[in-house]
Amino acid sequence: MDYNAKQIQIIEVAERLFAQKGFSGTSVRDIAQEADINVSMISYYFGSKEKLIEALFKIRTVESRSRIETIISNDDLTPIQKVYILIDSVIERLMGNQCFHNIMMREQLSSERTPIISDHIMNLKMKNTELMQTLITGGQDAGVFRKNIDFSLMTTTLYGTINQAIATQHFYRKINHLEDLSEEEFQNLMKRKLSQHLKNLFKLTVSNEHQNQH
Repeated sequence: MDYNAKQIQIIEVAERLFAQKGFSGTSVRDIAQEADINVSMISYYFGSKEKLIEALFKIRTVESRSRIETIISNDDLTPIQKVYILIDSVIERLMGNQCFHNIMMREQLSSERTPIISDHIMNLKMKNTELMQTLITGGQDAGVFRKNIDFSLMTTTLYGTINQAIATQHFYRKINHLEDLSEEEFQNLMKRKLSQHLKNLFKLTVSNEHQNQH
């Protein structure tokens, strides 16, 4: 799965338009116009709009998976350190690419779902849950994580919390009187707050040490 610079440019333009207008609301002509290319070039490189969004999901899935697999295979890290790095990695990925986040959210909340996108989202969620399971099982095998942990709910807690924070960020900014911050300052603050909150939450949920105190 190697894409050249022009293909990646087209994919990124399509991602931005899918986030703004939805998959069905974006035409191949819209993408070509925005990318400043001929419509036939999209057909040549991808064949169809469906194949284009498939390429987008492939790129984003491979990015996240390769990063997290590197964490899992690092024997110098403790199980909880691996979980913490995963948390920061997911925060950075979701908040750093809010266009892709919007595509995911728009599709999951829509009453008119596009089967091809729903399949890609399901595949991505399954892989995310498998990675969470691998990390937590590693901690359980080492005797530092408690046994009765629901992997899918842990994944829901991680992604759900970040997704909700992104979706309601203007509300968070208002109730915490952060209107004076620039967008960049606010995004960095949100990342730090989410990171600390989720790490505290996960440590309390997975760690054996609290359980052993009772």
